Amino acid sequence: MKAFNRRDFLRTSGAAAVFAATPGLAYSQVVGGSGSFDDYRALVCVFMFGGNDSYNMLVPRSDAEYTAYANSRQNLAIAQQDLLPITPSGQGAAEFGLHPSMGAIQSIFEAGNAALVTNVGPLVEPTTKADFINGSVMLPPQLFSHNDQQDQWTSLRGAVPSKTGWAGRMADLIRTNVTEQQMATNASLFGTNLMQSADETVAYVMGQGGPLQFNGFSLDPDSILFQQREAFLRIVNAEYGSVYERGFADVQRRAIEAADTVSVAIDSAPPINAVFPQSQLGNQLQTVARLIAVRDQLQMKRQIFFVATGGFDSHDDQNQNQPGLLGGISDAISAFHAATVELGIDDDVTTFTQSDFARTLTSNGDGTDHAWGGNQLLVGGAVAGRQLYGNFPVLEIGGAEDVGGGRMIPSTSADQYAATLAKWFGIPDVDLDIVAPNLSNFAQRDLGFMIS
Repeated sequence: MKAFNRRDFLRTSGAAAVFAATPGLAYSQVVGGSGSFDDYRALVCVFMFGGNDSYNMLVPRSDAEYTAYANSRQNLAIAQQDLLPITPSGQGAAEFGLHPSMGAIQSIFEAGNAALVTNVGPLVEPTTKADFINGSVMLPPQLFSHNDQQDQWTSLRGAVPSKTGWAGRMADLIRTNVTEQQMATNASLFGTNLMQSADETVAYVMGQGGPLQFNGFSLDPDSILFQQREAFLRIVNAEYGSVYERGFADVQRRAIEAADTVSVAIDSAPPINAVFPQSQLGNQLQTVARLIAVRDQLQMKRQIFFVATGGFDSHDDQNQNQPGLLGGISDAISAFHAATVELGIDDDVTTFTQSDFARTLTSNGDGTDHAWGGNQLLVGGAVAGRQLYGNFPVLEIGGAEDVGGGRMIPSTSADQYAATLAKWFGIPDVDLDIVAPNLSNFAQRDLGFMIS
């Protein structure tokens, strides 16, 4: 029989990816010294993988603007009388409506707790149609590519590759302000992601229902699996001569401690009466609500959650699939907002959407293809709601913002969008260029959709 080797056991245990606080590159700048925050704030990113056709999510209802929309969208156009009316302030004579499946968001918008940022997307610098045609400005590379544009939204990389994301850089900046937190600032319920990657901090990845438990371990003292757990802890707590062995053992130890701490906390969460849809996104947001409910127990002051759902790559069957997709987003976000109201924390939690890109205005016969700038949704008590931010384009094929097939050039950058959220989160203006590296290329650093 082969002798038991604790080094082999550590090497093959496979627990390293769950949670760690491993050293990274020197990160010289932090927010406000080492003082802790005296309030709580959370950002919740809802990523719609595949590219949401957001010009059917938000549609102009005014006759002239709707006519341009209907002519461009052809068989994909939502009937004017079916649009759910919204009354955004500051839009002059223009009237707008939401997709018919988004009644829950319509109610939140009209109550003043939701807003939309229009025609927003990845940009390196302000870009006009003439700039695009002449090649006179720097553009994000690989436009209209799923993976590349997902990376653009989550890292704000611009033209330069980045191994960190904008939420990860935020967590690095505040790391000395949140030393008492018993859970990582960044938490994902949809696997690892570039948005939360960082130099100095590590995101906590969990399942839809909470922390992923270790196979072969138990907290029941009467179980043989408890004895295996104790044996494993003796191994990781042993003395090791190599810095690599010590670092790896530390990762394992932190993974177990994090799973235990968060599991115990979430199991003690008070019941939440808000009814969540039984969907992938609904389950994720329900768990986020439960985690927020135990924020004091975990000594949390700042949190960034990443949740996601897919199916938005609507090359085919768009008319059949889009109502369910947008209805699912509307119902899940509405239930989550209701939970934050129930918990008395709605002013301190902001939910926002991202997606690969919008879709072409033109129909390919049964669906749409990859495009660029689109509309994103914001929900929360701190959102300066019942407004549209940015410049909504004329939805006309060949128009001033169209670079082909109804692909709109963004008039607002993803950097401006992220920087506005980061500022509300507690990042000083002087540090926003770390979060959003291309922000200095744009005159407006704060889009104004958050109430300080």
